[in-house]
Amino acid sequence: MRKKTIVSVMFFFSLLFLLPEQGRKLHANAEESFDEVTDPPKVEEKLGGHGGLSTDSDVVHRSSESISKKSLRSSAEKFEFQAEVSRLMDIIINSLYSNKDIFLRELISNASDALDKIRFLALTDKDVLGEGDTAKLEIQIKLDKAKKILSIRDRGIGMTKEDLIKNLGTIAKSGTSAFVEKMQSSGDLNLIGQFGVGFYSAYLVADYIEVISKHNDDIQHVWESKADGKFAVSEDTWNEPLGRGTEIRLHLRDEAGEYLEESKLKDLVKRYSEFINFPIHLWVSKEVETEVPVEEDESAEEESETTSTEEEKEEDAEEEDSEKKQKTKKVKETVHEWELLNDVKAIWLRSPKEVTEEEYTKFYHSLAKDFSEEKPTAWSHFNAEGDVEFKAVLYVPPKAAHDQYERYYNSNKANLKLFVRRVFISDEFDELLPKYLSFLKGLVDSDTLPLNVSREMLQQHSSLKTIKKKLIRKALDMIRKLAEEDPDEVHDDDKKDMEKSGENDEKKGQYTKFWKDFGKSIKLGIIEDASNRNRLAKLLRFETTKSDGKLTSLDQYIKRMKKGQEDVFYIIGSSKQQLEKSPFLERLIKKGYEVIFFTDPVDEYLMQYLMDYEDKKFQNVSKEGLKVGKDSKVKELKEAFKELTKWWKESLAGENVDDVKISNRLADTPCVVVTSKFGWSANMERIMQSQTLSDAKKQAYMRGKRVLEINPRHPIIKELKDRVASDQEDKSVKETAQLMYQTALIESGFILNDPKDFAGRIYNSVKSSLKISPDAVAEEEVEADETETSEEATETKSDGGLNIEAEPVEKETPIKDEL
Repeated sequence: MRKKTIVSVMFFFSLLFLLPEQGRKLHANAEESFDEVTDPPKVEEKLGGHGGLSTDSDVVHRSSESISKKSLRSSAEKFEFQAEVSRLMDIIINSLYSNKDIFLRELISNASDALDKIRFLALTDKDVLGEGDTAKLEIQIKLDKAKKILSIRDRGIGMTKEDLIKNLGTIAKSGTSAFVEKMQSSGDLNLIGQFGVGFYSAYLVADYIEVISKHNDDIQHVWESKADGKFAVSEDTWNEPLGRGTEIRLHLRDEAGEYLEESKLKDLVKRYSEFINFPIHLWVSKEVETEVPVEEDESAEEESETTSTEEEKEEDAEEEDSEKKQKTKKVKETVHEWELLNDVKAIWLRSPKEVTEEEYTKFYHSLAKDFSEEKPTAWSHFNAEGDVEFKAVLYVPPKAAHDQYERYYNSNKANLKLFVRRVFISDEFDELLPKYLSFLKGLVDSDTLPLNVSREMLQQHSSLKTIKKKLIRKALDMIRKLAEEDPDEVHDDDKKDMEKSGENDEKKGQYTKFWKDFGKSIKLGIIEDASNRNRLAKLLRFETTKSDGKLTSLDQYIKRMKKGQEDVFYIIGSSKQQLEKSPFLERLIKKGYEVIFFTDPVDEYLMQYLMDYEDKKFQNVSKEGLKVGKDSKVKELKEAFKELTKWWKESLAGENVDDVKISNRLADTPCVVVTSKFGWSANMERIMQSQTLSDAKKQAYMRGKRVLEINPRHPIIKELKDRVASDQEDKSVKETAQLMYQTALIESGFILNDPKDFAGRIYNSVKSSLKISPDAVAEEEVEADETETSEEATETKSDGGLNIEAEPVEKETPIKDEL
């Protein structure tokens, strides 16, 4: 009996010790009526803040008493989840989120919402914040590896007992109930930002959750549940007083042990919550070196080695020695401290005028995970207003990725991140920017995007389409401004003024650099984006016959056009050096016309879509239909060479030649082969033939009709005309005409179907020039006897200095003796 009495007394005193002081109730005029809210609140909108995760041993002891068993407290008031909540939790736990990492994003977002609410209330009533640590608006994360507990605290608005029951146990919004119905019926599980159910995502990693919350208008309560259809709410008399706010304790499942690693949590915060407005701290452990005093025993040996003589010498310095610091040594210790995880500020929330260039650069390096010291080439920071409001920052990277265009049509990941209320949602929305602008990096933050829909529905939402239009417009304006600020891009009339001012020297050549890195994207944009084709055409740059190796624009080309010139002339080939020697340019250059060089394989596709610019048509000088001034003798020349052109066309009947005409583009070359206006050019034929999966039948269909154009002023053509007039059946004339056609094919950029036939004609021509008989053939090789070959091989080995003994070979009668 005595022992039982002692135990009872000790138990009674322990209860007295644990009872907290009552009467800590704080009043605030900020309570919102649950029934009066037009849009029923999300779970996160009622989750509040906490006073800060304490780390002393007493608090750890008190906390362990409440979490030692993952079961509802017997003294707590029991409730059952609303039917919709149970169904919702079942969906979340079993199939809603394929990525469990999302739970931390949801809980941090809830904490941020709670902090936003209390900060808003503090604008009119500063007393609601309280004093000391309670007034600090921050989020704290702490791990307990031994007990497998992950705790998240905030000092937000907190929740009353009624809030805990309503917000975490029922779904007041009928729309959410409908959402659950749709989820179960349609099976669309690819949700993003479904913040209305964010809290329950914690059950992806936890099998038991405690929510400790303190509202200014109520005492501290604990909500707890195992997601088994029941939850309990009780007055909190054992945990540390929060002051105000909410702490969520997740008792992690065995398979969720990775979330007890500091590195994992840091990565998740950096990815999803880096730009939350409030500080996010993680309780981390570190090893540091500290200096500790050396004990007397350790220094005794050193003192004993000191001789008496030395002691006498140091007698005068005893006073100074006594003033010296005590001997110390360095040891490693494990310390714990709060580490700030989101030190990068959300600069897009500020006015562009307030953000410095250094801040934009630092933000780019953080956003793009670019650890180089290079600055972004350009950026655009803007706020869009109207039907859809959003903020955005776009960057042009300093250089292109090494595989920028190798994965152009295969990459699903965009470089533009989508945020909603500063919470990262996804970087896989290629609907925000078209493919050709995927090289841009940046982010979009919208407060008005609907989040309680699936990804597929959001991609088709009209708001997203509006955002896309504005982003494209701003991106193209940013690139255009990049060109306008480049002194090398200024027209000749304005160069002198800019040179005098000496401004923008650092921007010199910036657009040329941009074009070399991303010019292909602008061309792809012209092909893919018909609505912005004219804006993109203004950004085109190329070299011409008059640009002296520098890049020029279509506007500059048109400004330099000759009087009366109606078309913009261009030519496409594999290199500028090849095109400069092209026979198609001879007469154009002599007459002073400027011709654009296109040397990128994508240019063939580009010019199929870019048909005109500023009422000027484009003309490929290697195709038919070229108009170069007027020739008064055209009719006379056509009549004079009528017999030759007719004869030549008939002789080339088997070569797919549609016609033979008098040329208006040649000056020094006797003839060229051009293609029909709407067929493939020679360069395009070569590109298509090099395709791995090309279709020969389609190539035959798309290949343009070939036309042989002859230069009536060339001496070879004149001589050929006379030979045909005298004898049309002359074999040498036919051979010459065929050889000239094949030569013109090669010079015009075509690939010969029968190179062997062409080579044979060349050799016959060489024979004729050397006066060698056409019937002369190469001498036949005399085959040597096998025995003779063996003897020669043996001699070769001995002459080479190799110590190899060859087996003796019996001499045989030479062939000449036999003969």
